[in-house]
Amino acid sequence: MYLEVHMELEEKMQKTINVIKDDLNSIRAGRANPAMLDKITVDYYGTTTPLKQIASVSAPEPRMIIVQPYDKSAMQLIEKAIMTSDLGINPSNDGKIIRLNIPMLTEERRRDLSKLAKKTAEEGKITIRNERRDANDSLKKLHKDGELTEDDLKKAQDEVQKLTDKFIQQIDDLLAKKEVEIMEV
Repeated sequence: MYLEVHMELEEKMQKTINVIKDDLNSIRAGRANPAMLDKITVDYYGTTTPLKQIASVSAPEPRMIIVQPYDKSAMQLIEKAIMTSDLGINPSNDGKIIRLNIPMLTEERRRDLSKLAKKTAEEGKITIRNERRDANDSLKKLHKDGELTEDDLKKAQDEVQKLTDKFIQQIDDLLAKKEVEIMEV
């Protein structure tokens, strides 16, 4: 019975880790990374559409991202979406492709991005802890309903805590890796 609770908890925690990875990848570091544009959406024919669905995005050089729209009429819309995003990059358009030159980050901007990464990681840890609480509540309900003995409840809660510690450590590792990437000159 409590194995179902553990399996469900592990699945939820893994999804949280995947979201944290995506969020950390979208934070700009010193070099060009197509994932920086993953959160950008374009108002395409009245529909909010993710950029990667209407254009191919690549990073041929360490300091440049190239966006090539599938539909040339969307060029201005894509350019506007990039300018209004929080990336702080001005696109240059040659009629066929949009080039994004990634400038060197200042020390102050690196610190700001590091703070943003820490905030993202902390939000992930909070989510993991909330999932732990929900799992423990489910286990206590099973105990109250007589489906778990006191010993089984204690053992199951210990397993939940081990799972929580494991996933919190993964978030810490992801954060440490991202901070190194951000502070790298």
